[in-house]
Amino acid sequence: MSSLLWIAVGALLAWGWLLLGQGFFWRTDVRLPRRADPDEWPAVAVVVPARDEAEVLPRSLPSVLTQDYPGRAEVFLVDDGSTDGTGELARALADKYGGLPLTVASPGDPEPGWTGKLWAVRHGIALARTRTDAAYLLLTDADIAHEPDSLRELVRAAHPDGPDLVSQMARLRVVTFWERLIVPAFVYFFAQLYPFRWVNRAGARTAAAAGGCVLLRREAAERARIPDAIRQAVIDDVALARAVKRTKPNRGIWLGLADRVDSVRPYPRLGGLWRMVSRSAYAQLRHNPLLLVATVAGLAVVYLVPPVAACAGALTGDGALLAVGGAAWAVMAGTYVPMLRYYRQTLWLAPLLPLTAVLYLLMTVDSAVRHCAGRGAAWKGRTYPAPKAAPRSDA
Repeated sequence: MSSLLWIAVGALLAWGWLLLGQGFFWRTDVRLPRRADPDEWPAVAVVVPARDEAEVLPRSLPSVLTQDYPGRAEVFLVDDGSTDGTGELARALADKYGGLPLTVASPGDPEPGWTGKLWAVRHGIALARTRTDAAYLLLTDADIAHEPDSLRELVRAAHPDGPDLVSQMARLRVVTFWERLIVPAFVYFFAQLYPFRWVNRAGARTAAAAGGCVLLRREAAERARIPDAIRQAVIDDVALARAVKRTKPNRGIWLGLADRVDSVRPYPRLGGLWRMVSRSAYAQLRHNPLLLVATVAGLAVVYLVPPVAACAGALTGDGALLAVGGAAWAVMAGTYVPMLRYYRQTLWLAPLLPLTAVLYLLMTVDSAVRHCAGRGAAWKGRTYPAPKAAPRSDA
């Protein structure tokens, strides 16, 4: 047997494990639990951190303000040093659409040791505590649009005896060529790293959330010292979920795909998507060079070897190489099909997953290079160094 055939056999075995042993990550049926209406709808404070979001705010904020929620709810938009009139636009949208009460505030520049988003969240939660007696906090990004019953469904899933944290991964925009090629794979890779079934299992160590839409029980936030305990986190949603899941006692956490929550942020060009991934990819590896090398090698074996082996087998007439490489490639493509269907994309993209994996591999390497050059986790004019004590992975 050739060395390539041996490696292809290893890739096929790896895909067998991923198919059956990695929490069925490839399935897209983990959706918001359906529960009966609570006897009494609790008060909710909606916290929206926003930095230079004037482009997307007209498509997102009205959907938050006009929520059809039976209980009391109030919106706190925290303008995190915007220079494009985000705060003024938010007030104008509230005047135009009415709905839930809106407070717009600005906390000033973040203190040392804080990321900008978590500094804004901290200010929003503090405002909510002084203005309301809300039992729940809805943390939602400024680019997230909600259907009118979104808040009602989230609270129904959590209250009174549901999880401490209920999070939905918003359906990202998929319109342009690059969005079609990269966005469904982004969610696919995230689910592979943090299988939703493992996240939602009581007692399991795996913890994750989707930062665009997180409903958090207020007492759980206080118990876990959110957001102070995670103030340096670049991947703040995963850090938030870990902090909540580690506290004792807790009611667990829940994460799934959204049907009625959407991101309206456009990524028409490759550059925007590249920055979105590379700003946090090396942080996901805890800024560890050895993990970077292992990740690059793993991606190459699992995603690149199958098509290379299949093509080499076809060109050389090596039937064993063609069969093993083709089988691994087929399993890979098959696991990607449910995500493409969720995003309503053509299934012809499934065999192209190795190409997309190459792009993610390059983004990860670029993230490490940027970090070493002092341009690490950069977003909207801010660059964040590695935290002094990066949180360990529980996945």
